[in-house]
Amino acid sequence: MTTVLAVQHQQSAPPGWLGEWVVESGVGVEVVRPDQGAAVPADLGRYDGLLVLGGRMGARDDREAPWLPAVRALIATVVSADRPFLGVCLGHQLAAVALGGAVEPGPETRSRGLVPFQPTAAGRDDRLLGGIAEGAPVLHYNSDVVTELPDGADPLAHAPDGTLQAVRLGRRAWGVQCHPEVDASIVRAWLEDDHGPASRWSPDGEPAETVRRVRDAEPRLRRHWAPLGHAFAAEVLADGTAAG
Repeated sequence: MTTVLAVQHQQSAPPGWLGEWVVESGVGVEVVRPDQGAAVPADLGRYDGLLVLGGRMGARDDREAPWLPAVRALIATVVSADRPFLGVCLGHQLAAVALGGAVEPGPETRSRGLVPFQPTAAGRDDRLLGGIAEGAPVLHYNSDVVTELPDGADPLAHAPDGTLQAVRLGRRAWGVQCHPEVDASIVRAWLEDDHGPASRWSPDGEPAETVRRVRDAEPRLRRHWAPLGHAFAAEVLADGTAAG
């Protein structure tokens, strides 16, 4: 079966909806958990594409997450081999660093919440992101941002604060700073990591309000962003067919 390898860095950052949409399109998803001691492969091997997910660590936090050098090396190998790759948030930042770009803290201490998708002209024509409606809501939850793109990379979208929202890193490689994969339960888990158990939150406080907003937006988020998962699966299926 055509299969994507998904690198998951922590329990609370799974493939989520992206995994669901990829599977809907006929592609399997196999998760590797280096945070639990699993080895990161040197190349795709039997897999047909690579999905690198988000995490609380930074793209160069090798002491906190000693598997990151292997992930960066794998990304560089996959992109240079012209194989399908999608990086989400940390995965997007790891790809930028692996390919020669730079990542720094964003203009705000932390970007968190629903913001509109704002594609560039290239983004509107892109075969992965071109199906996403301009202005579609999407979650951002990050401290760092890509501040310097690798050579040959093309910006595909910018967030309202001007930071990079999506990028094409190669003919078959993309990164998104936003989180198209998350539902309210995932966001709640992240906020509990930051603010403690939800049972202690003020009903009118920012964490509770963020969860409510994401929950209310879930039907729109799924409708708008399912095309991304299906388009990535199409890239992977094409790669598997060519390899076969």
